[in-house]
Formats: sequence, C-alpha cells, structure tokens
Amino acid sequence: MELVGLADVRAAAERVGEVAVRTPLLPFPGDPDRRLWLKPESLQVIGAFKVRGAFNAIATLDDERRRRGVIAYSSGNHAQAVAYSAHRFGIPAVIVMPDNAPRVKVDATRSYGAEVIEVPISDHAEVAEALAVKRRLTMIPPYDDAAVIAGQGTVGLEIAQDLPDVDVVLVPVSGGGLAAGVAVAIKALCPSAQVIGVEPELAGDTAEGLRVGRLVDWPVADRARTIADGLRAQPSELTFAHLQKYLDGMITVTEDEIRSAIRALAHQAHLIAEPSGAVTTAAYLFHAHELPRGRTVAILSGGNIDPHLLTTLLT
Repeated sequence: MELVGLADVRAAAERVGEVAVRTPLLPFPGDPDRRLWLKPESLQVIGAFKVRGAFNAIATLDDERRRRGVIAYSSGNHAQAVAYSAHRFGIPAVIVMPDNAPRVKVDATRSYGAEVIEVPISDHAEVAEALAVKRRLTMIPPYDDAAVIAGQGTVGLEIAQDLPDVDVVLVPVSGGGLAAGVAVAIKALCPSAQVIGVEPELAGDTAEGLRVGRLVDWPVADRARTIADGLRAQPSELTFAHLQKYLDGMITVTEDEIRSAIRALAHQAHLIAEPSGAVTTAAYLFHAHELPRGRTVAILSGGNIDPHLLTTLLT
C-alpha cells in the first residue's frame, strides 16, 4: 500500500490555494503561558477543513470525469465541501447524507446547488456507491483517498510553516483523513513534534484499533451516541496505515468535556466550534497529564454546529 508523502501534500497546497483560507494560529486566551495555539479551520468558507481534501480530489480528475459529475456520502462537512468544490468547478454534485445529520449541514449543502439524498446512516455509503455506478458519477470519498488525505495534509503544512518549533499537534480522528495528512506533513517538517489523535470516548474505535494493532469495528449505533456527529466514522485500511505509521498516541474525551470545550472556545477564544472541532481543545483542557509538554497546536476542525445546540450549551 502506497502512503501519501510530503510531495503530495505540497502539490495539493498549490491546487487548493485558490479556495482554502490559510487559517492563522491563534493563542488560546485561557492559557496565560501561551503553550496552546488554535488552528481554526472553522474559518473556512464552508466552516470546516474538508474543503481542502474535496477540492484537491476534484482538481485531480480529468475533464471527462468532472463533466459527468461527482458524488459523495457524508454526515455534513464533507458533503458541504464536495458541493462547494463542485460548484466552483461548475459541475454536478450528488450528496448522500444520513437522515439524522444536523439540518444546518443539510441546508448548507443544498445551498451550493448539490442534489441531496437523505437515507438512514447505516445505508448512506452503500446508496452512494450504487448511485455512482448507475449515474456514472465519480465518488469523492470522505477520507479513503490519497488526494483527499493530501488535501487535508495542507493543514499540517501550514502549522509547520507558522510554528516550526511546535512540540505537539492535536488532531481530531474519525475516518482518519485529516489526522493522516497532518501527520505526514508534521513528521516530515517537524520530526521532533508529536502528533496525537483525539476521539470521543463513545466513538473510540481508532484508539482501540491502534492499541491492538488492527482495525476494529464498532457498531454504528454505538458510534452514533456521541454528540460529535463528524467523528462517527471509522478509518479505512489506507488511513489506518498512515495512523499506525505516524501517530504518536490517542486521547479520548467525554461528552461533558466536549461540551465544556465548546463553551471555553466561545467565551474565551470567541470561536464557534462544533462538537467534532472542540475535541482537541477538550483534550488539552482535561487531559494535560496524558499529553507531552510544550508548544501545542489544537486543530479546531469545524464550526458547523446546530444553532439550537449551541444556544443550549452556552446558556
């Protein structure tokens, strides 16, 4: 199995530069020693890092495949990313989404002109695969794709450029595309830095898999319990191979810790984070004793939170 390399990430950076915001590193106001920086991918045009991988994947397609259109399955952020990227290229997009996806993400996906099909969460990948064959559409996977991984890796490239003496990078883990790409870039450019993945306890399949040395399968119903709707997927063989090679460890956080981190980010850093994006801050705030010490970057992967949930958490 061929893994993504630094050259792939750098090539992706050239492609996505026209659409991806080069998000800054912001010192966390609640950390007076200035050991924690936030990488707010919530500031991307679609509100999440996913635009990097989706745009890079579509950019690598030939003209004929782009003309026929693309399809994706996603709980929300990848859906928006593919819809937005397809709109930028002026091509059709079909997005299959779980029927329990946050409405804010469903509505945003439709706003970019994509055809949205809602199905039960256990069926959305299978339905998308069938439609790809039927309509001759090109699948843009949420993470199981080298071009997607390389695109997500541009987050790590920027961290290495802006804080070359970084000691720790905290990255959310779900399907593993972001963590894989970031780890490739960080390990190549900042070899002394440690890359730590973060998951909800209720969807801690990757932590278990890395501990036992193989992919493990958690039932969909179990993973769906977490408030972090964007972290309910499981790694593929491709992403897991990257995680095994490059990750230095995993941290799992509780639902209450995620909620507290959302409040801290809003009240102290003035940043809106969805639950999936807040897990890295939760790891820093509540699991410092499990983390290496030093200059730490927490990737805030997205801010597409349901407005009602946000109101509930902040009041």
